[in-house]
Amino acid sequence: MEFFLPFQIPSYPFKISYNDKIIFIGSCFSEEIGNKFKELKLDILQNPNGILYDPLSIADSLISYIENKPFFEENLFEFNGLWHSWKHHSSFSGVTRMEVLKNINRSQAHARDFLRDAKFLIITLGTAFHYQLKNDLRNVANCHKAPSTYFTKNLCSIENITEQISGAISALTSLNPTIKIIFTVSPVRHSKDGVVENNRSKSRLIEAVHSVVEENKNTFYFPSYELVTDVLRDYRFYKDDLVHPNETAVGYVFEKFCLSFMDDQSKKIMEEVKKVTLAVNHKAFSEESEAHQKFVVSQIENISFLEITYPFLDFSIEKVFFMNKLKK
Repeated sequence: MEFFLPFQIPSYPFKISYNDKIIFIGSCFSEEIGNKFKELKLDILQNPNGILYDPLSIADSLISYIENKPFFEENLFEFNGLWHSWKHHSSFSGVTRMEVLKNINRSQAHARDFLRDAKFLIITLGTAFHYQLKNDLRNVANCHKAPSTYFTKNLCSIENITEQISGAISALTSLNPTIKIIFTVSPVRHSKDGVVENNRSKSRLIEAVHSVVEENKNTFYFPSYELVTDVLRDYRFYKDDLVHPNETAVGYVFEKFCLSFMDDQSKKIMEEVKKVTLAVNHKAFSEESEAHQKFVVSQIENISFLEITYPFLDFSIEKVFFMNKLKK
């Protein structure tokens, strides 16, 4: 008996390995998946502008990295005692204008260098709604809790999304001709827009992304949205806010992503790294006990073995953690 419709994820003509640089750009769901890759010690860069939700902001950020555009003091504004950028998430905001500017420009330069050498770019689109400042019609990536009277809210057309994303891809291929771009649509519900409006938004993103993939080589679609909404299909796979997929759902999508994209050797390495991570999070009943001390010694020995076997992995933090657990 089938309890859900069989869902076949398409095969892809490439694999991802630990040798590859991967950049993640997009919504908070992109952060969730990116964090899992980071925990498993792959070479990744996450959201150089902070979390971005709409396709126009994502395309704009990519162009800014490619052109290595510096930000200046006049690009920042003060609100509620902090300095902000309309192009960046509030994680870049701060009390000192020059410090905010320094962090933004450092991130810009690093993003360009990373993007130039990256093998994969993973873009997660969150919403087709975007905001513009009323006074000068600038696109806004983050409203920083400013009054709604500052902005005009627009629902991007499929044509506009396609045009903006395709333009960014064209510019990107001049910097990195071989980069492969994996698109996905976030299953996070933007409930503040309204249920009907959220569905309209997601529909436009999906249609636009498929148009982009059909028209541009080295671009691909991974069905994160469909895996949560059509396969899991249940509010028990969401957090208490009924908006964000919970850890089980994120883990399910991540598992399917790895099955689709990771090469066999990397899957093996990921399992080894995961064991170390679980060991670090292990809560001992008594850290002074003989049994736990043997456990600590075995972990140090295992880490030393992994460092020799996979010299490109950095276990320095985990090694120090277990060394500090040894009885003096």
